[in-house]
Amino acid sequence: MTFVCGVDIGGTFTDAVVLDAEGRIHLGKRSSTPPSFEEGFFDALGAAAEAAGVTLEELLADTSHLIHGTTVATNAMVELKGAKVGLITTRGHRDVLPMMRSIGRVKGKSVEEIVRLSASRKPEPIVPRSLIEEVDERVDSKGEVVVGLDEAGAREAIQRLLDQGVEAIAISFLWSFINPAHELRVRELVEELAPGLFVTTSSELVPKWGEYERTAAVAINAFVGPTTAAYLNRMTDRLSALGYDRPLYIVECAGGVLPADTAAKDPVLLLGSGPVGGVVAAAQLDSAKEFGDIIVTDMGGTSFDVGLVIDGVPRYAATSVVNQYEFFISIVDVQSIGSGGGSIVWVDELSGALRVGPESAGARPGPACYGRGGTRPTVSDANLLLGYLNPEFFLGGVLDLDVDAARAAFQPVADRLGMSVEEAAVAATRVINHQMADLIRKLTIERGHHPRDFSVFSCGGAAGLHATQYTALLGSPRAVVPLGDTASVWSALGAASSDLLYVHERSLIRSGPFDPAELGAVYGELEVRARERLASDGVADDQIAVKRFADVKYGGQVNVVETPVAAGELDEALIAKLGADFEAAYERLFGKGSGHQRAGLEMTEVRIRAVGRQPKPDLATGDSNGAAPIDRARAGARRAWDPDAGTFTDFDVWRGAELVPGNRLEGPAIVELAETTVVLGSADRLRVDGYGNFICERGEDR
Repeated sequence: MTFVCGVDIGGTFTDAVVLDAEGRIHLGKRSSTPPSFEEGFFDALGAAAEAAGVTLEELLADTSHLIHGTTVATNAMVELKGAKVGLITTRGHRDVLPMMRSIGRVKGKSVEEIVRLSASRKPEPIVPRSLIEEVDERVDSKGEVVVGLDEAGAREAIQRLLDQGVEAIAISFLWSFINPAHELRVRELVEELAPGLFVTTSSELVPKWGEYERTAAVAINAFVGPTTAAYLNRMTDRLSALGYDRPLYIVECAGGVLPADTAAKDPVLLLGSGPVGGVVAAAQLDSAKEFGDIIVTDMGGTSFDVGLVIDGVPRYAATSVVNQYEFFISIVDVQSIGSGGGSIVWVDELSGALRVGPESAGARPGPACYGRGGTRPTVSDANLLLGYLNPEFFLGGVLDLDVDAARAAFQPVADRLGMSVEEAAVAATRVINHQMADLIRKLTIERGHHPRDFSVFSCGGAAGLHATQYTALLGSPRAVVPLGDTASVWSALGAASSDLLYVHERSLIRSGPFDPAELGAVYGELEVRARERLASDGVADDQIAVKRFADVKYGGQVNVVETPVAAGELDEALIAKLGADFEAAYERLFGKGSGHQRAGLEMTEVRIRAVGRQPKPDLATGDSNGAAPIDRARAGARRAWDPDAGTFTDFDVWRGAELVPGNRLEGPAIVELAETTVVLGSADRLRVDGYGNFICERGEDR
């Protein structure tokens, strides 16, 4: 098989990447097609096939791995357009989900929203209280049965839910992660009474301590399950009709991929997976750690996403929050705001302040300059008015941009602010640059890191337009537009670069000193399960890599820190290293001297991440030390706004596709590529390395 393909669907564009056997990358970008997102999938993949010189059918016939990043589960949750769900729980605990641990009004909200507590609301319930059934059963914290399962009562509860037309059933009992027998039996009863109905249990999905978060996870799994399964079935059927007879893999939120049939059973694992591929791609590209630690930014048409890669490994969060529901799913820690190329520029009627986002023009109608009926000003309109975008070369010339429409859209904003249209466009770009820099500071400084110690990867179709400016605001040493034009489809490349990944975890509440034998036995059991799953997916044992982790905290405290557990047979020395590594990580997060060793250590959970490596070609490289001619890449000049000089001036314009390793250029300059544009102010410099990365640095001393 010759090709590896990745397709990522965003709110505005769908991106496709095809890797051939020589490591060359072929790109496709087309508008997303809600609500029939599969149409955009095949449009973009067809465009990438054309770039590779084959038809879509020929591409699929010669593809070894096809990986898809989808937001269908996330969309169902955010828009509350999921299934009608029934929940079965232990008698007396019907209100666990509706109460939301008393934090549902503010969880996941911004500081500005939290301080307006009187205006805060809980989200619409994903399971109405009328569809929550209680059954008699009880297991204690040691897994001992205190009250046996009332099977007759369980059957009646199931039937009442079926009579109300539920499309999925979630099951969550107390302490079921210690003893799952009652949950599994109720699952069997559901399958007897309603064959084919989507049913999910908390003990199989998230066997962890924390009643609300575990119940939320299984309820969300049921809520998005039928929608996700239907979408994946349509995808696999259409791929089969086109001659593709191998598995379709789906990007999941922990940074790996799952077979489509597994993803259809546990779609909660897909929530928040959209931006994850870009973080994975950054870690893969910089495996030699040439760029050190990395802040991965992705600016598309709808959102701006940020993640971290530290010591070559993506940073994780122990819980996820979607639509104010917090639930137990380990996820690559990616933070997002509504700041993209399609973000609406507007004036706050109360304060008179200029705002950008979070509302987006989306794919339809899109920015005013797209000429598809949009009339409200967006960031893309601002970039066109400032001279950064070539109206005749957007998306490689696929779409002509309308400057007059952009100007007309911005005029009301300019009038409201008492500015010219160009001044309003400059102000809009400054606002969004600061919004993006603020999000990066939140993800770094609030976690014990400083942006100046990181390189910034600027990915997504719109990031190159703003990269040097938000990087300068942070004091970071460099902005990297990875692989040039490929940066615009970075999450799709991340999908194509991802490996199979299974995360297995278990609550294990222990006080130190920890027992090496007990920990070794638990990790061994988790590893056996993971290896069995990967083997069933066709992964050879020598292609499996397993890493161990533990959630540790000081006694009496709440905050846990995920700490790596070194490889090898667990003994007293490795346990001591675990403690030392935790204390170092704790002080890095909370400040030097913040440790509280006298309180002792406590462990709450253990987990493994088991990776099944997938074959993929090495990326093609060139010699970055050669004195390659650059004049042939010159495309002319045009007037544009210089953010460093604060004035309009002449910018050199370069054809990015003709820049080669070893090329260097100075700002003010604009580098035009088919799928993205890179803007350099007068203080910026750019060089192309051996992989084709555009490395942007600032001033003579960098």
